[in-house]
Amino acid sequence: MDGYKFEEFMKCVYEYLGYSVYHTPFSGDQGADLILTSKGKTKIAVQVKRYSGKVSNSAVQEVVAAKGFYKCTEGIVVTNSYFTDSAKQLAEANFIDLVDRNELEKLINTIHN
Repeated sequence: MDGYKFEEFMKCVYEYLGYSVYHTPFSGDQGADLILTSKGKTKIAVQVKRYSGKVSNSAVQEVVAAKGFYKCTEGIVVTNSYFTDSAKQLAEANFIDLVDRNELEKLINTIHN
């Protein structure tokens, strides 16, 4: 699965979980691949990263910028891989949720159960 298909997959996952999902343009997305809106109208910027190595803090920086651009109150970075320690520190400092391979597996399992 390439990066674009992974974005589409995550769009379907979040829709199944009850979010309204806007998929941003593939280029010029201002740091977010998906914008989620909950039933309570909370807006969440999501950066989706399909990587073979660890995801660095640049992904966190992108979603922090996207939060402001899309007027979101929350941000998430989702990956099929794991995060560097630097990315974890930056995410914590900016209140960004990180969903790594293990958390993604749990999320998918909630759909199948």
